[in-house]
Amino acid sequence: MPSPVPVRRAAVSLTLCGALLAGATACGGSGESTASAAAPSASSSAEKQKFAKTRFVANAGLAAGATYQWIVKPYRAGKFKKGAGGRKFALIKAGLAGAFTYNRLKAATKNAKGDPTLSKAVAPLTSGIDALKDLPSKLRKGEGTDSVVNSFDDIIKDIKGAGSSAGAEVKDKVPSAGDLTKN
Repeated sequence: MPSPVPVRRAAVSLTLCGALLAGATACGGSGESTASAAAPSASSSAEKQKFAKTRFVANAGLAAGATYQWIVKPYRAGKFKKGAGGRKFALIKAGLAGAFTYNRLKAATKNAKGDPTLSKAVAPLTSGIDALKDLPSKLRKGEGTDSVVNSFDDIIKDIKGAGSSAGAEVKDKVPSAGDLTKN
């Protein structure tokens, strides 16, 4: 003889499934697809430009903050020199920050394409940003830190200048250490 507890659980499960199924079919009503109703409406070109600038500023600010906090600042403090205390950890964080910076700068250049003024200002910098791709691994290994740090710092200055000339001032926004690993 089966115990009453499993039968009771089965009855409750069956009732809940039936209620969910009935609720889902009741919401469908007209037979039209609900996906089209959830699709965002088209924005005016002015809104697209505004959002493009805002997203550009956010992504470039994160890249600038990560570069300063985990690459330039430790470099100036001498953390990358051989024999420095915490050198290995500083180089690993700098490598992660470099990868994060590259990722955010690529996103910022993609955002800049949505605004004609930003697009013109940022276009000459894309080759410099692409050159950053292999530098994070050099940072992690401690190879040529002087030139690597200067490359990141120069690109960030150029991005900030391009943003300012297009009316999108970029301010440093330091991401958390956990954000660096979420690339």
